[in-house]
Amino acid sequence: MMRIRNLGILAHVDAGKTTVTERFLYLTGATHKRGEVHDGTTVTDFDPQERDRGITIFAAAVSCDWADHRINLIDTPGHVDFSDEVERSLRVLDGAVAVFDAVAGVEPQSETVWRQADRHGVPRIAFVNKLDRAGAELDAAVESIRTRLGTVPLPVQLPIGREDGFTGVVDLVGMRAYVWADGADTYTEQHIPDELRDEARHRRRALEETVAELHPGALEEFCADSALSAGTLTGALRDLTLSGEAVVVLCGSAYRNRGIEPLLDAVVAYLPAPSDMPPVRGEVPADPEAPFTALAFKVNASATGRMTYLRVYAGTIRKGDAVLDATAGRTERIARILRVQADRATEVDEARAGDIVAVVGPKSARAGATLCAPDAPVVLEPPTTADPVVSVAVEARRSTDTGRLATALARMTEEDPSLVVRSDPETGQTVLSGLGELHLEVAVEKLRRDKGLEVTVGRPQVAYRETVTKGVTDLLYRHVKQDGGAGQFAHVVIDIEPTDDEDFVFVSTVTGGRVPQEYIRAVEAGCRDALVEGPLGGHPVTGVRVTLTDGATHPKDSSEMAFRTAGRFALREALRASVMTLLEPVAEVTVTVPAESVGSVLGDLAARRGRVTDQTTRSTTAVVEATVPLAELFGYASRLRGRTQGRGTFTTRPAGYAPAP
Repeated sequence: MMRIRNLGILAHVDAGKTTVTERFLYLTGATHKRGEVHDGTTVTDFDPQERDRGITIFAAAVSCDWADHRINLIDTPGHVDFSDEVERSLRVLDGAVAVFDAVAGVEPQSETVWRQADRHGVPRIAFVNKLDRAGAELDAAVESIRTRLGTVPLPVQLPIGREDGFTGVVDLVGMRAYVWADGADTYTEQHIPDELRDEARHRRRALEETVAELHPGALEEFCADSALSAGTLTGALRDLTLSGEAVVVLCGSAYRNRGIEPLLDAVVAYLPAPSDMPPVRGEVPADPEAPFTALAFKVNASATGRMTYLRVYAGTIRKGDAVLDATAGRTERIARILRVQADRATEVDEARAGDIVAVVGPKSARAGATLCAPDAPVVLEPPTTADPVVSVAVEARRSTDTGRLATALARMTEEDPSLVVRSDPETGQTVLSGLGELHLEVAVEKLRRDKGLEVTVGRPQVAYRETVTKGVTDLLYRHVKQDGGAGQFAHVVIDIEPTDDEDFVFVSTVTGGRVPQEYIRAVEAGCRDALVEGPLGGHPVTGVRVTLTDGATHPKDSSEMAFRTAGRFALREALRASVMTLLEPVAEVTVTVPAESVGSVLGDLAARRGRVTDQTTRSTTAVVEATVPLAELFGYASRLRGRTQGRGTFTTRPAGYAPAP
């Protein structure tokens, strides 16, 4: 079995991901001093903006060694505006540790990243953090994992002590206690305290019964012996983790250094090695002797050079090797291979299947590109990129900086594909689009700090869409053009109607060969061209079903170009004749405030056209969930702080589009 673990740390913002990562690095000897988020001394949050804001913005890769295993770790952002960084990281990871706050349990962004990991089939274990906080409750957090994430949680530990008195954990697999003295970096192994012995036996029995229900091998032993040995239980927990049928749950307090070594042991014991994962595309095995295949998942483009982060799926790459960028169709040379520790790197001679490294040399590889052996070309599926929902106009304050601004924006979009730069055809302004207000704030600040550019920024604008609420039938469009030489002729009849399932659906019901197949494809391409700008305000059109019902051709003058043109103009006419609705992006908002501020917050949400979907109260705190138009959330953070004397917090996540008033 390969002694490598490629994993990510996933969680809601402020659940403790970066602190867990820092403790991993410290306890494995990769660093010699514990980094703290509040002191700005962390290894992975090395960017000045991350240290100023106290949050992770950019996914950072680090490596460490534990129990004869190399652990390649990516600390991912927790804020919804940077979910694209999480998406690209999950695409190249084999496993993940999901971190949950012991007081809050599963929070909105925890749910979002969990669903992202589900989509990529990434096995996970869970770590319930901050058990030393007032109100911390392991069982409540485990129950929220069960109900909100729809999985089977398998707690393998029992806390010793509560809140400030939390001193250690009982390991239910080995039936022993781990206790950390105040200020100690490592635990002492002890017998289970007398007052917890009965509860530990009860929980071990419940764990065995749940595992036996899910795992055929464990069930066999359980039926024969009425119990499971530690070895069988460990093997079954690993199998259930790899299959995704259940999630092993551990607990601790990363800030106080409690529970981290058992978590590292669990990473090695339960999460998969690269060789445990199915072959990529069903044909590329994790074999160092196979032809080289790697996916670029992150690019750092600076004035001093370009660093491309790779996950090596197969084969071995050495310094000086030539590789094929299969996505761009050009050959590149690998000048250096680097083992990365966040913002520091150590040069190595080679990287083998299963490794995560950075390379210097490739000049054109973008995030999502496949690098492979020139004699064995293959293209891997790239990570998906979310569509931007918020835009701002940016321009250089000094006209002499216009060229530098264009270069800096091009570099930024290379590094972060979820940022999009375009020129507004009406105003001539440069428009920067991203996934949220904070996403754009960070990008603009990066222009100012890293590139030394003074820029002015317009008010944020949301990305509207248009859709059909009532379509038209039998719209006939005839495209005829004759200006000497070969002419153009295309005749099409289309119906359009709204659809809820997909952005755009095209079908043809033409019979008798009245429109040849290649011309039908051209009509579809023309319709897609027409969807770029709708009739209401030039916004992209979504949720439309187009049916080509009839058509006619000319023996000489018909062509794919003619039918593409006919498709474009036919759909434009049909959209103008239909009943159209403007759609605006909406977000699910979770607001946590003191109970006495709830009335004020509800009134403010109503004024922002928010629709409250749930409201709960936990002791002195109220949690309000609402759906709010994204355009109404600009500046909401400062307004909420003002209404709650700085004690209110909120999180958002995209919830699609809804009709605008």
